Amino acid sequence: MRIVFSRKGFDSGSGGGPSPIVDGLNGGFPLSLPIPAGADSHTSYADLGLGDHASRASRGRVGPDDLCHHDPMFLDNGTCVFGQVGAAQTHLANQGVRRGDVFVFFGLFRKEGETPHHRIFGYLKVDEMVALADGVPDDLVTLGHPHALAMHGKNDTIYRGPGRVAQTACDALRLTVPEGPPSLWNRPRWLKPGGLSYHDRADRWLPGGRLKSVARGQEFVADIGRRKAPREWLARVIDLIDSAYL
Repeated sequence: MRIVFSRKGFDSGSGGGPSPIVDGLNGGFPLSLPIPAGADSHTSYADLGLGDHASRASRGRVGPDDLCHHDPMFLDNGTCVFGQVGAAQTHLANQGVRRGDVFVFFGLFRKEGETPHHRIFGYLKVDEMVALADGVPDDLVTLGHPHALAMHGKNDTIYRGPGRVAQTACDALRLTVPEGPPSLWNRPRWLKPGGLSYHDRADRWLPGGRLKSVARGQEFVADIGRRKAPREWLARVIDLIDSAYL
């Protein structure tokens, strides 16, 4: 089994700023803003009710009528649809990501008056993989998924299965250490040096259970095999996210 730490949403390079943490119960909830898109989208920020949030987060560079890359999609039936392509998809394929593996989506977030940090905002348990070069399922077109509307590359792939988005900004879903910066993480205890793709350098694995995550990159894969500790950690993450839907 593999856990994929998948970076998504607004940041300083894509969108211009962190996604917001919106006021609500349990410390509010993370509202991941999709990155801007081109002709491969039929969905605007206004369509998703995110127009004002996108404008504020981007300091006016992105407006309500601008198109966004709405991916991953979290559907009302408790499933998630996520597309990947190019070098990132090649990396997932080389790491052997397949049915039964789990994507843990994280991004850069900021609560009003606080500093930005990385946190987990959703998950996807892979039940199905669809190679879009073999044909695009009609239901993906109906959904308006951007990877179904326009092929992004020869290895364009859809992952789908059970998945939900977090309704809490609790500390247990935060990756960044309390004092920051965003790329300095309190890593799970089961995550050991050499156990996460793109993080092979020894100087990234710091004392005190800390990890200096890479500045860029989308998909970081941990092959956990049959180990108990990472499965228990993943179960807690999923339970925290699912609890809002019970």
